[in-house]
Amino acid sequence: MAWLAFGLYLIGVLTAFGLRTWLHKRRTGDTGHRHSHPAAGSAAWWAQILLAVGLLGGLAAPLLDAVGALDPVPALVHPVIQGAGLVVGVLGFASIIAAQQAMGSSWRIGVDAGERTRLVTGGVFGVVRNPIFTAMIVAVAGITAMTPTWAQIPVLLAVVAGIELQVRAVEEPYLRASHGNTYREYVEGTGRFVPMISQMRVRQ
Repeated sequence: MAWLAFGLYLIGVLTAFGLRTWLHKRRTGDTGHRHSHPAAGSAAWWAQILLAVGLLGGLAAPLLDAVGALDPVPALVHPVIQGAGLVVGVLGFASIIAAQQAMGSSWRIGVDAGERTRLVTGGVFGVVRNPIFTAMIVAVAGITAMTPTWAQIPVLLAVVAGIELQVRAVEEPYLRASHGNTYREYVEGTGRFVPMISQMRVRQ
């Protein structure tokens, strides 16, 4: 199962980010990547560190498990859990790709504070505000269930923490500044990661 998890993660990441970047550049002439250099120790800096650690660890942990270098969490080693993890992982990566597609030309990795893209609120973005991030958490949770080692669990926690910081400290302030009341009205009725959860009240 560990080799399957490694292969799924590798293919998922290469497709969702590598292939997506290539297709975006081909269609728009722009990679969609926006690199920033936040101050060391800031929330945005920690978001980048945690996401980098989580995403790289998500590749390393299944590989180390596959070669027998990591010990599993005994209570989580069960064929039903691992089989469910495979289903969840596939659905997670497929959902990342679908949500990226729904963003169209507005898709970005990172934020350029001076850029203003179209605010996407339809389709899956009408259900949750950050479906790509939600799907990333689901995908890594699936990989964790497939290879429940003592190293993979911190990987999942790092991804969740990094995404929370990225959304709260970087993405949402940028969108509020860029789209004003339109964004405030959007978030009033749309959950952050889960439908109907973490909505915001519009201040009058």
